[in-house]
Amino acid sequence: MDLPALPIVAPSILSADFSDIRGALRLCEDAGAPWLHLDVMDGRFVPNLTFGAKMVSDIRKRTRLFLDAHLMTVEPERLAPAFLDAGADAVTFHLEACVHAHRLASEIRSRGAAAGVSIVPSTPVSALEPLLPFLDLVLIMTVNPGFGGQKLIPECLDKVSELRGIRERRGLTFRLSVDGGINESTVPAAARAGAEVLVMGSAFFEAPDPGLLLRSIRSAYTLEASASARPAEAATAGPPGRR
Repeated sequence: MDLPALPIVAPSILSADFSDIRGALRLCEDAGAPWLHLDVMDGRFVPNLTFGAKMVSDIRKRTRLFLDAHLMTVEPERLAPAFLDAGADAVTFHLEACVHAHRLASEIRSRGAAAGVSIVPSTPVSALEPLLPFLDLVLIMTVNPGFGGQKLIPECLDKVSELRGIRERRGLTFRLSVDGGINESTVPAAARAGAEVLVMGSAFFEAPDPGLLLRSIRSAYTLEASASARPAEAATAGPPGRR
């Protein structure tokens, strides 16, 4: 799969109507979203429950969208293989939940998928630095995870800027993603910080016209990137395409 131009808008299925997942997939595809974000919650790492690998397997049969399984779970190393078997193109797990994060990232990559790591608002970028050369995606939570529809915590975008600087200095290729409170009003700040993958939940699925929303988001992103003298680069690096 060719990587799309930036920004990559990734609707979060968490905000969809679970009784009509097929309709939600069609909505994402018709709107022109290239990625689908799959929030997996276990009721332990976060105070909510969502779905397991079977949901991903069923979604995989019905779409060619890039599927990023975001494991907001304890012991993600025990669950990751099932989501890879189900057809996830990327598995993103939380640094706070995994002692042997390098091992898990390597295992994900060895399966031909993209390895992502996420951190919650209270975790500093410094905790991630040793792992960065082994990652395809870094997901900065801009809310405390567990529930949709929250407001973005502006200070979390400082982490995106910090990671962008580290990536440039060290010549790394991981993509920068943000999740939580992303909408038309917060996209400019996310663009200035350097976010490239924009996870969008309720703002997307509650929009009267999701396709129009995505076009507006992309225009706002490009305008902000140009105004800040940081052109939106072509997506020549990043996670591999769907197997």
